[in-house]
Amino acid sequence: MARPRKPLLSRDRIVEAAGALVDAEGLDAVSTRRLAAELGVSGPSLYNHFRNKEELLDAVADAVSAQVDLSMFQEGDARDWPAALRDWALSYRAALAAHPHIVPVLAQGPGRRPAGLRVADAVFGAMVRAGWPPAQATYIGALMRYFVTGSALGSFARGFVDDETAYDPADYPHLGQAHLLAERRQQVDEGAFETGLRALLDGLALQYEQTVTGRKVPRAPSGA
Repeated sequence: MARPRKPLLSRDRIVEAAGALVDAEGLDAVSTRRLAAELGVSGPSLYNHFRNKEELLDAVADAVSAQVDLSMFQEGDARDWPAALRDWALSYRAALAAHPHIVPVLAQGPGRRPAGLRVADAVFGAMVRAGWPPAQATYIGALMRYFVTGSALGSFARGFVDDETAYDPADYPHLGQAHLLAERRQQVDEGAFETGLRALLDGLALQYEQTVTGRKVPRAPSGA
């Protein structure tokens, strides 16, 4: 029997095509008609794998969650909890930065998505093993998600135009260099994230010393 000219349709193939559309054009670009055309199949055949667009976007979001490194939370890893949280947050943000259009879906929480649930489970479990009370471990997981997804939802630097005449010193005496921010977007945004992450982890370390009696931990590393 001759092989089919096109690969058989599968969930993975659909998710890959949908993810590429989201990356290139945003969430609104995903439709049954558009996706079927990209895959060279009939529209109804997609419903054999996904009931609706929401379910498909959930799968795309979960594929991004699966890119986040969780090795630092495995039992036996030598990193203490501040260093583990830091390394995980950097990996998490990198995954979101590579796929910014799917961030609004991820920001809603893991729901029933397997990879997203594995992330939540790994963070919570690691914090409890480190000695945090379960309630505080939950708060830390929520806090980190707020911080990382919030940082990925938009660019501070991109919010300024590169026209130096837009920021008249008579009106904005402290924004004389603001027109340079847009061209330095990556440096500014990554620097802001690193600054916030260090401050957040230093604050958590102080809480840890107060909450977990007799335990002292090193502050989060300041280097990249």
